[in-house]
Amino acid sequence: MFNRLKKYFVAGILVVLPLSISIYILLIFFRFADGILGKFINNYIGEKLNFYIPGLGLVLAVLIILIVGFLVSHLFKKRIKTIDRFLGSLPFLKYIYPLLKQTLELIFSKEHAAFKKVVLVEFPRKGIWSVGFISGECFPEAELKTGSRLENVYVPLALSPATGFIILVPRDELIHLDTSVKEAMKLILTAGIINPGKEDKKDAF
Repeated sequence: MFNRLKKYFVAGILVVLPLSISIYILLIFFRFADGILGKFINNYIGEKLNFYIPGLGLVLAVLIILIVGFLVSHLFKKRIKTIDRFLGSLPFLKYIYPLLKQTLELIFSKEHAAFKKVVLVEFPRKGIWSVGFISGECFPEAELKTGSRLENVYVPLALSPATGFIILVPRDELIHLDTSVKEAMKLILTAGIINPGKEDKKDAF
């Protein structure tokens, strides 16, 4: 009886806790976004018209993001790298902006197009396997001087995939996986808690 109650309790926790935390984070985001712009506009509306529009700041924040996205995609597309370099050179911002931008690109970019394939590579030493991403073909000079066909492999750090190692690996030493880049990224972002392709096909308790 006790074991069954324990099973039900754990099963409930696995549903209620993530849901509660997700709702809490959404509420924090809502209040934050609404407070930035909505606070000032609603104060003005309240003084003039004597009513309040909940969520106005969030709506304005979404509109601003869409406008910025449109401008970047159509008008400033060729200048975005210059803007990134400028922001990445500013004091304080240079420690935060590049890391946040790269992390968000890894999360939101369509199938993480910068990476071609998921592989296993023996790193940092023989006998220890790491998950890596093929980012492109190696430059000719490295292949010429090593006498091997090499691949550029990016090995990200757990919980912080925007930082990691670029290693040049002979093609015949790589094990190619059928796992998608998106699924492999989940493994890295959760420090191995969520495994690629894992399905709850049987009762885990």
